[in-house]
Amino acid sequence: MDFVLSGIAACGACLFTNPLEVVKTRMQLQGELRSRGTYQVYYRNVFHAFYTIGKVDGLAGLQKGLVPGLFYQFFMNGVRLGSYAIIESSGYIHANGKVSGVKSTLAGAVAGVVGAVMGSPIYLVKTHLQSQSTSSIAVGHQYKHQGMIHALSAIYREHGILGLWRGSSAAVPRVSVGSAAQLSTFSSSKELVIDLQVFPKDSWLVPLTAGMISSVVVVLAMTPFDVVSTRLYNQPVDHLGKGQLYKGFADCFCKTLRKEGLTGLYKGLGASYFRLGPHTILSLFFWDELRKVYQQVR
Repeated sequence: MDFVLSGIAACGACLFTNPLEVVKTRMQLQGELRSRGTYQVYYRNVFHAFYTIGKVDGLAGLQKGLVPGLFYQFFMNGVRLGSYAIIESSGYIHANGKVSGVKSTLAGAVAGVVGAVMGSPIYLVKTHLQSQSTSSIAVGHQYKHQGMIHALSAIYREHGILGLWRGSSAAVPRVSVGSAAQLSTFSSSKELVIDLQVFPKDSWLVPLTAGMISSVVVVLAMTPFDVVSTRLYNQPVDHLGKGQLYKGFADCFCKTLRKEGLTGLYKGLGASYFRLGPHTILSLFFWDELRKVYQQVR
């Protein structure tokens, strides 16, 4: 049941944050492997990107990739949060009655890796669909998918089953780092808020506050991995399915750092927080509250 509750919680958050995911994806692909000042800037900041996409692609453009986004959140986060809940319930992350930072980080990373591997094909398609736009504001490589099923079948037909897991070399470090940061800080922050008696122990404000603290840590730790992941998933490939811009995670990381500097790895940081912040807060809040309800009715 932990897996189902976790998946539902993540989908609830996704409905609100998917437009921010579209904005984040576009900003991370803008000026790919180009030094500052040598490329057309279509999206100046988060708010300008919202306005531009809404104006040119229409309001539906801001919800591109919603269907694979929901599938990804349900399966990946269902597995990730569900696995962590089982580990947490077993008492593994506690030492001497307190949350162990090392154990909770390790548990979060393991749960993240499992979720990332399972959800990678859907994330690949989601990235392709969210980067697709009208030519006047297009950034990154433009695929011509007509939807999630069409994209999955086209990739499978052209590159086989392994083609669906292209880019997973970046998904594993991305999600494991993000998951470790998110879940360890959430557990620790929730314990801290309860110990300080800021709110009543069973108040919904406890997980909400812990989620807010966790979201800041997640965005700072995860953004460089997120940029690399987006670029690896979206890069054009040859007839053998090999990337034409990057050989893998390390190559993409080094090329981006060399060509665009450290700021290149933090492209779309504002969009990342506006997307990951609310998503982290909402998904962890929904997850915690749904688990409470389930415990009360079982």
